[in-house]
Amino acid sequence: MGLTRIRTARARTAEPAPLGCDPADLAQVESVVVASGTSFGKGMRILAPDRRYGMYAVYAFCRLVDDVADDDGTPEDKSALLRAWHERIAGLYAGRATDALDRVLSVVIARFDLRQADFDAVIDGMMMDAQGPIVAPDEATFDLYCDRVASAVGRLSVRVFGDASAEADRVAFHLGRALQITNILRDVAEDAQRGRLYLPRELLTRFDVPLDAARAVRARGLEGVGRVLAGRARDHFRAAHRAMARCDRHAMRPARLMGATYSAILTAQEKQGWRHPERRVSLSRPRKLLIAARALVG
Repeated sequence: MGLTRIRTARARTAEPAPLGCDPADLAQVESVVVASGTSFGKGMRILAPDRRYGMYAVYAFCRLVDDVADDDGTPEDKSALLRAWHERIAGLYAGRATDALDRVLSVVIARFDLRQADFDAVIDGMMMDAQGPIVAPDEATFDLYCDRVASAVGRLSVRVFGDASAEADRVAFHLGRALQITNILRDVAEDAQRGRLYLPRELLTRFDVPLDAARAVRARGLEGVGRVLAGRARDHFRAAHRAMARCDRHAMRPARLMGATYSAILTAQEKQGWRHPERRVSLSRPRKLLIAARALVG
């Protein structure tokens, strides 16, 4: 059912809009999710309306900030735009809202007690990309990047899902890193086309892989780097699963779904290996549906 028909149906039944927000503002936020072309919106349908639109708002924020880092422009211009996002988030915590996303995010922040530091961490992660292609970062920088662009998003998300406990933050810590490492391993060739090489310098050196994006994707040692990082991602998946067992089971449903999906992607990547990184692995729709069913009832 389209959002217009949903608004019409609510108007007939006097049902309040999710989060108590203006339906027009919610429509604006949802449009960012729809325009992204990802399956994120469908995945969040398992959530109750307030939490679903809360996640739409978090996703819209992440999408727009990420677009700054990926769009054309000088590092100086991008940095300025991202600093403006820091100011915009600070404004929300000071009670200032100027557009639809601001207004919805303000409600989401208050309703789910989201922390400003986590929004700022996401922006800082995008700042790392915006300042120039990341190429063979050291291990500490690699982990910091994963924390900012993935685990920080997780720390926002688990609260919207319904669990603000220390164990939920632990889920975000490990699952965020597992998902990001999986993405990096799947997108090595695609990233190289943009001059990026997120793989840790120490591992590249260990396996005699050149510290250059274009040459790294053709190096035989890339297989060894991939295997080590895949093992690291597996460790994070297991740690996240252990932490989930100590969290609110219902609230962790989206996290279980994401974990199961990305674990399957990692399995497919391990099976294929990294001799031909240009062959990007993917899951069939039936496979995704089976994974979702198992994750949600398991």
